[in-house]
Amino acid sequence: MDALPRIIGIDYGAQRIGLAMSDPLRLYAQSLGAYSSDEALRQLASLNTDPGFDTIVVGWPLTLSGEEGAATDSVRSFTRLLSRRFPGKKMVMQDERYSSVRARDLLVRSGVRKKARRRKERIDAAAAAVILQDYMDDTQEQTS
Repeated sequence: MDALPRIIGIDYGAQRIGLAMSDPLRLYAQSLGAYSSDEALRQLASLNTDPGFDTIVVGWPLTLSGEEGAATDSVRSFTRLLSRRFPGKKMVMQDERYSSVRARDLLVRSGVRKKARRRKERIDAAAAAVILQDYMDDTQEQTS
């Protein structure tokens, strides 16, 4: 059986971009780290080898009321850049409300020490995994 292309999850931020990737069966998200914009693009390029990835899930920053806010414009610009760099990849916007809070909670429950949890990079990477896992769970529910 050939390996399926992976799915990439992204938590975009002005300072750092959290990245996550699905497992080969597309059931679980694994955080990869948080990077500067240029480094994140290099990481994505290195992940785009056989079998690579076919879908990029980007956290879409909606306000608490579900409206697009100021942060949406920055993410929209970044998704345009991704579309140019990785043509032919499916681009999905996933509601990211509460992803950082949930990521912090997951780090607590997984035993990450308080000092390490304060590192914003760790939360950004975990938030990318939360965003990706939400997408995969939603997709799984739709096919069930």
